[in-house]
Amino acid sequence: MTVLATLARLYVDDLGTALPAFRALTGEEPRLRFAHRDIELAVTGGFLLLAGPPEALAPVRATQATVVVDTLDGVLDRSAREGSEILAPPRAVPTGRNLVVRHPGGAIIEYVEFDAATRAAAGLPR
Repeated sequence: MTVLATLARLYVDDLGTALPAFRALTGEEPRLRFAHRDIELAVTGGFLLLAGPPEALAPVRATQATVVVDTLDGVLDRSAREGSEILAPPRAVPTGRNLVVRHPGGAIIEYVEFDAATRAAAGLPR
């Protein structure tokens, strides 16, 4: 498993209001912007911004970071060896596939395996 990017997750009230400050901070336009369920998401710099109604964000707020990897299989193998708990098994998402893991010590991380189009849009190696 190779880590391609690590994104700090930030929960914001309104994506349209938050993005100008992050454009200025990072000097970048959002590389990705999409909606999933009732949540709007954008990636700019090393940040993943999430906005939506409180009830939509409640189930994902405990997740502390998003890690983009070349394959989820490596995450599953490592998680089994470490005794991590799989909170959400691999599933399809708009950008490819993801899973959520609680690691020993309590850190909750979302791992994402981007599809080829998303990798290209995010400027990540194929």
